Formats: sequence, C-alpha cells, structure tokens
Amino acid sequence: MTKVVADTGDFSSIEKYKPEDATTNPSLILQSLKNPSCREPILAALKKAKEKFPNAEEKELLREALDHVAIAIGCEILKKVPGYVSTEIDARLSFDKDATIDRARRLTRLYEEAGIGKGRVLLKIASTWEGIQAAKILESEGCRCNMTLIFNFWQALACAQANVTLISPFVGRILDWYKAAEKRDFKPKEEPGVISVCKIFNYYKKHDYNTIVMGASFRNRGEILELAGCDRLTISPQLLEELERLETKLEPKLSVETAKSLDTPKEPDLDEKTFRWLMNEDPMATEKLAEGIRKFAKDTEECERLIKEELSKL
Repeated sequence: MTKVVADTGDFSSIEKYKPEDATTNPSLILQSLKNPSCREPILAALKKAKEKFPNAEEKELLREALDHVAIAIGCEILKKVPGYVSTEIDARLSFDKDATIDRARRLTRLYEEAGIGKGRVLLKIASTWEGIQAAKILESEGCRCNMTLIFNFWQALACAQANVTLISPFVGRILDWYKAAEKRDFKPKEEPGVISVCKIFNYYKKHDYNTIVMGASFRNRGEILELAGCDRLTISPQLLEELERLETKLEPKLSVETAKSLDTPKEPDLDEKTFRWLMNEDPMATEKLAEGIRKFAKDTEECERLIKEELSKL
C-alpha cells in the first residue's frame, strides 16, 4: 500500500500525522524560517556556520549558512520520521552537473557530521538533463536522490535509466497548466497529472525499474484517492487532515499486478539530444519545469535574505 510522506517542514504537523518520510524544498524552508517553533535549531545552525567560517565573504557565508539550516531542519525531521528526509539542492545549479554534484557531496558530509548516514537522506535535484546525469553519478557513490519537478514520462524514463532512488511527479502543477490552457475543470480520474503518474507507475512496474514513484503537488484529495497504491504520496498537512476525516475505506487504484498485465513496450535508452527534443515537444513540461526552477530559486534568495538578517544579529 502507499506510504505517506509529509510535504512540510513544520515539526508539529509531522508529529501529528506520523508520516513515513518527509520532504522539504526552498519554499518549505522559507516557511520554517518564519515559524517560531523552528527557530531554536535554525539559530543554532546559523551560529555554527558563523563560527565555522568566521572570515568568509558574504556570499560564501550565506551559502554555508543556508546549507547548515537545511541540515538542521532535516535532522529535526529525522527525529520524528522513521524513513527519509529530502533536502533540496540549490535550484540555481539546475543546469550545472558538476556544481550539483559538489553541493550534494557537501550536504552529505554535513549530514554525516551530524550523525546522519546516506541511507536516510534523499538529495532533491531538479529533473533537467544535467540534474539527471548528476544524480546518476551521485547514486553510484551511494548518495540517494529524489528527482523533483517531474512533469512528463520522458523525464521519468531518463531518471529510471539513471537508476535514481525516487522521482516526484507534480500532479497539481500539471493540472494548473491544463486548466489554464483548456479553460475547463477536470474530474480527478481524468486529470492529466493523475494520468501521467499512472503511466509512469505502470511502466516502472511492468519493466522492473526499482525507482520509487512519489506523487507530489496535490490540489485536492480526489487526486490522492485516484493514486492510492502508488509507491509514495507526499501530502500537505491540510490534505492529510481532509483524508483523516474520510469515513470511506481507501481502495488501491494502482497495483504491480495490473501493471504487469499491460502490453507496454520498453523504450530505448534516452540520450541527451533525444531527451531535449522530447521536452521541446511538450510545452507543458518545458514551461512548468522552468517555472518551478525559477520559483525555487526565488525562494532560495528570500531564504538568504532572511538568513543574512539573522546573521547580522549574532
């Protein structure tokens, strides 16, 4: 059955719903920076970064402080969940394979310094071609990756072929695009995002890929109900509360057995030029991927602004 993952960095919500894993991203880190209940570990992380790099230039100190805050939040979350925490790589590195690898290795070292091994951390990387190739190398080193901002089958295929640990297809953001483009509403089972996740799940199970499918970015509980049976679903506290009030039994809609019975041919390995062409031919995926990277980059910059203010007080 589906494992529930909390889509929040709020410690009290994680304690309340007791999910298997938890995910964070720059938007959620930003919320944590503004949340009084998260203030103590964040301030401790900032003090540690400032003491560790007393002579660093402002840009370097902000980078280190941001990483220390992300690790501090991740460590607090891992006290409350038995599984993974996902920590995002700076979205501004989304088109730089080598810089993504370097940042991921640094975050891994910081977790290890805090006593957290590679087996409990997922490094979240945007699913650009460069990000997927970075993840392929990181996975070979034992660093597990959560490929985020998945908007179509081809991104998911490239990730599976790179043997990544987990992908996060964004159900709600796909719906947003189609609602705006087609000027209409969709029933949950007819939503393009739901259909996309079903296709990816069935393809993975049919062809024995081990990559975990974790549906994300939900707009309503109907989407979640239609994807019951998916490996994992990362759900906001608001939707978790709605699901908690449901009186009907949750029935799985996806299963390995059904996927195995489908007549789905295996696709050839993707190379860079084919991947880029297939993305070019999908305006929704191209636009939403670019938009998602821009939004996470903007939230990262806002995190840095708030961190700069806090550092000035220390």
